Amino acid sequence: MLLTVALPYPPSVEEMAQARFSLQLNAFAKLPGVSRILVLHGASSPQLEALREISDKVRLVQMSSWFSGRGTVQMLDSCETKFLALVLPGQFSVEIEWENLERFGDVAEDTGAGIVYSDLRDGRANDLIEYPLADYQLGSVSETFDFGAMVVVSKRAAESALKKYGQVEPSLSWAGFYDLRLKIAAGFPVVRIPEPLYTRRTFAQTTPQTSTAGDVDKYLGPKNREYHLEMEQVLTAHLRRIGAFLEPRFSTPPAPEGEFPVTASVIIPVRNREKTIAGAVHSALKQVAPFDYNIIVIDDHSTDGTQEILRRLAGQHRNLIHKIPRRTNLGVGGLWNEAIYSPECGLYAVQLDSDDLYDGTQVLQRLVAEFYPSSPDPCAEARALAVPRYAMVVGSYTTVNFNLEEVPPGLVDHKEWTRENGRNNALRMTGLGAPRAFYVPVLRRFGLPDISNGEDYAVSLRISREYEVGRCLESLYLARRWDENSDRTLPLATVKGAEFKKIVSMLSVNRPDFLQQIWPVVLTLISATKNRYETYTDWLRTGEIRARQNLRSAPAAREEIANG
Repeated sequence: MLLTVALPYPPSVEEMAQARFSLQLNAFAKLPGVSRILVLHGASSPQLEALREISDKVRLVQMSSWFSGRGTVQMLDSCETKFLALVLPGQFSVEIEWENLERFGDVAEDTGAGIVYSDLRDGRANDLIEYPLADYQLGSVSETFDFGAMVVVSKRAAESALKKYGQVEPSLSWAGFYDLRLKIAAGFPVVRIPEPLYTRRTFAQTTPQTSTAGDVDKYLGPKNREYHLEMEQVLTAHLRRIGAFLEPRFSTPPAPEGEFPVTASVIIPVRNREKTIAGAVHSALKQVAPFDYNIIVIDDHSTDGTQEILRRLAGQHRNLIHKIPRRTNLGVGGLWNEAIYSPECGLYAVQLDSDDLYDGTQVLQRLVAEFYPSSPDPCAEARALAVPRYAMVVGSYTTVNFNLEEVPPGLVDHKEWTRENGRNNALRMTGLGAPRAFYVPVLRRFGLPDISNGEDYAVSLRISREYEVGRCLESLYLARRWDENSDRTLPLATVKGAEFKKIVSMLSVNRPDFLQQIWPVVLTLISATKNRYETYTDWLRTGEIRARQNLRSAPAAREEIANG
């Protein structure tokens, strides 16, 4: 079996980066079945002695960015073997033996896969960490899906997919490989080999995170708008291709049934946030609105000073309701359900995390008013229990540090959301934004899954499938980014959130070497937790895509689509 290998050339001109690339290049050149190496480079051609030494195997492929449409087409055209092994860009090198590289091709042939990837070992300093990846699903449609450090693409599958679904558009600046991958996945399996077939040696001295809050903020920054529009274009074409695209036609929310004691409720789930809970509650108490509202804090049996703070505040403010659920095993979604199904809940439920704050005193009024965008007096409509246009309204937020000083990216307004295509594009996003306000008669119909990461995304996808979602583009919310931020620390399987860090720190006090010794175990737990939540997110998308396909395949939907 012969293979073509594609290697990204480092953009850095530093001597160390060049030396590492030369070592990587020579290592692949020595593998017996590698017939050609494609060096993927930017504007200027690489000038390396290593290239001249193996010039018979090397071909240069220019790419304006990772991965442009034109570069992706050139890369495929330059592959003259059955399989293309693509090393993905990053601050790492790949170590692999020929028999393991050959296994990728064997699995592709046995399974008829269009793309194959595998688990890996992550090499940091002197440690080798097992790094299992997540299985690819129908819902693995985000461009950020973690394939590890390399994938193997079947040339036959790629050519077949492009012939059936159209060529990769050369004008794409970033989404060339994303487009290719989705077209291949529409007709061929994408297979994960659950074996660590190679080692990824990471150069940058970074610590794997238990979440991606910082990455998500950077990813959503306003400077990336053109990138998002291009990715949306590619995903939209894919959803149309697989029969999961939804036209902008929406159901009217149901009329409210029963009584609601107030117009709006601020919902705050909390556990052990003695540093921030008072600030969050006070930002809710300061709201000025022409309707009644309350604040429902669901306290997940806090063990620090949080309960005492909330009892004191509840004694001072009649509209603050402090609840401690009977159950001790609830996730964030379960805590939300305790609030929205309670008799104290208002017609609208508005999100506030226990370490964040509302940006000003008009947030509740602004969000509730947006449910009635055409009304001259929307708050009067809400007081009268009128049926709103939207089942959900999402605002915009500004990222700040613990001291409330703005940090990058600053304002995150999700301008990529449009009435025409927002709910389709939501399938590649990890969230719809903040703060989120819900029309409770619809929210009670679905409830939230009892989990602690992705519960908001799950219910937002379900609501958007059927109902229209409104947007507020001005900043209404201050989202803190700090070490104990609820978005920054994914809860591990056995310990809730940042408490894991505290336990490790306490054990390390009298054992300076303890942290170094336990760190490989910590990294393994982090990797497993990260993949668990990524698997769950893709599972949600898979179910949503299948539901949308079924919706479109119903007789009435087919007739409606046929009639335009």
